[in-house]
Amino acid sequence: MQTVFEAAGGVDGLRRLASAWHRRVMDDDVVGHAFSHGFHPEHVERLAAYWAEALGGPSMYAGSYGDETTVVKMHSGNGEHEEMDRRAIACFDEALADVGLAEDAALRQVLHDYFAWATTTTMARYHRSAKDVPNGLSIPRWSWDGLQS
Repeated sequence: MQTVFEAAGGVDGLRRLASAWHRRVMDDDVVGHAFSHGFHPEHVERLAAYWAEALGGPSMYAGSYGDETTVVKMHSGNGEHEEMDRRAIACFDEALADVGLAEDAALRQVLHDYFAWATTTTMARYHRSAKDVPNGLSIPRWSWDGLQS
């Protein structure tokens, strides 16, 4: 059976998705605020590598950039931001359509479910302080059946 990573077009498909999502959030008044302090010049590439690993592809993120602790710390200590999360998810859904990944209903749903879960749980869990994030976290893996244990 094909992985979600493969169904999404592999690294190239996820790079296109990351680029489309990034463009959409930068144009959103609420979500774009998260990037107002600046962002890594390779943000799209790093995001695509992270998604690739999370969705059943190669360990591109952990092999080059860091572990889940690194990612969660970047998204922590910013207070609760439910409206921003909701809008980031909406931008993701629109980006899926932008790159043609919304045409397959099963793929669209699994990618939406993954992004919504990651946005509202792992990336929002430590809203008080990045110091609360434990060391040694592994990038969660997501499949057609959801979160893998």
